[in-house]
Amino acid sequence: MTYIVNEKCIKCKLMDCVEVCPVDCFYEGKNMLVIKPDECIDCGVCEPECPVDAIVADTETGSEKWLEINKQYSEIWPNISEKKDPPSDQEKYRDEKDKFKKYFKENL
Repeated sequence: MTYIVNEKCIKCKLMDCVEVCPVDCFYEGKNMLVIKPDECIDCGVCEPECPVDAIVADTETGSEKWLEINKQYSEIWPNISEKKDPPSDQEKYRDEKDKFKKYFKENL
């Protein structure tokens, strides 16, 4: 098992999870974070830190797509080990649905 970041992070990027990760396995894209599954030690300390529930175990139903996205983009996005300020407009996107189709950005 590993933890992954799903679409709830898109346009929110609340980085409380980055601050508590003991192995620095988060990677930052333009409008979301991902976890590198091969680096995650499955400790779970990041999961309760996410106020939008964007971090889940890869064993949860529907996480297969997100496991692949986390694998793919953690290979090309830069590692992040310190918390940064979230986007100023993140509040209005918190409960929005289908954010991947609408807003996902592949590059930095």
